[in-house]
Amino acid sequence: MPRFVLETVIAAPRSVVFAAALDPELHLQSMARYDETMIEEPAGGAFIEGSTVTWRARHFGIPFRLRSVVFDIDAPHRFTDRQIAGPFRELRHEHVFEEHSRGTLMRDTIEFRSPFGPLGRLVDALVLGRYMERLIAERNSALVAAIEDGGRTLPA
Repeated sequence: MPRFVLETVIAAPRSVVFAAALDPELHLQSMARYDETMIEEPAGGAFIEGSTVTWRARHFGIPFRLRSVVFDIDAPHRFTDRQIAGPFRELRHEHVFEEHSRGTLMRDTIEFRSPFGPLGRLVDALVLGRYMERLIAERNSALVAAIEDGGRTLPA
C-alpha cells in the first residue's frame, strides 16, 4: 500500500497545533481551492472520538465524496482518521504532534490504496502518490499560516 510521511514544524505549542488540526472550519479553509465542503458535519461542530464527516470536493476536475471517521484521539499527542466510504479502497491518515525546539513537530503519515487492482496500483504510483503528498503539504502550509501568522486565534 502506498505510504508517505510529511513533517512540518509549527512555531506554536503542541496543544494549539493539535486543536488546529482537528478544527473542521480550518480544514475547509485549507482545502478551499478544491471546493471542499462538508455534506455531513461532525456532531457539535467539532471532531471528537468517533466523529464522522462527509466531505465533497473536486479533484482532477471530478467531484468526489468521502466519508471519514476520527479515532484514537490522544490529546495533544495524536489522532487518526480513515475513509469509511469514498473513492479509495483504503485511506488512513495518522497525525502525530511532538514537542520541538521551535514549537511543534507535526508528522502526517498517509497510507492509501486505489480500487481496481493492478490499474489502481499504477495510478497510485504514477499520479496519486505525488498528488496526495502535495495536497497534504498545502494543508500543512495553511495550518502554519493560520497559526503562526495570526490568521486565527485558537484555544491553547
